[in-house]
Amino acid sequence: MKAGFRDDPDKAHITLRADGRLGDASITCKIETGKGMVEAGLHPKTGGDGLTACSGDMLLEVLVACAGVTLKAVATALGITIRQGSVHAEGDLDFRGTLGVAKDAPVGFSDIRLRFDLDTDATAEQLASLYKLTERYCVIYQTLKNPPSVRVV
Repeated sequence: MKAGFRDDPDKAHITLRADGRLGDASITCKIETGKGMVEAGLHPKTGGDGLTACSGDMLLEVLVACAGVTLKAVATALGITIRQGSVHAEGDLDFRGTLGVAKDAPVGFSDIRLRFDLDTDATAEQLASLYKLTERYCVIYQTLKNPPSVRVV
């Protein structure tokens, strides 16, 4: 696959898509995923009932998923055995921003932390390389760290 992309770079380009359907009577949006429908709604601190997925939580979950898959792929490439592992993300939000309560409060996450807990015999040097390469190749991490142009069309 890599050789094919080197020979013909156009084959490496793709446009991913996501679609949603607005809720009928509630403040929700239904998203079709590869594994079924997910209904997103307001976080309880912004008036939600807690029965729907929160998009902020979903963002952190997507970061965890991408970082975990990337870490496993990099570990395989480096020959690092991971017996077990977990990935954790947490992010800080000030809901005054999104609710328009305070103009100086940011809308969105002000800080996101990503952590790996691994059961491995890898050396400190190997782990440093593993984490560095995971950061470098994780699509979601890099997208958050170096945001693309985003616009409503």
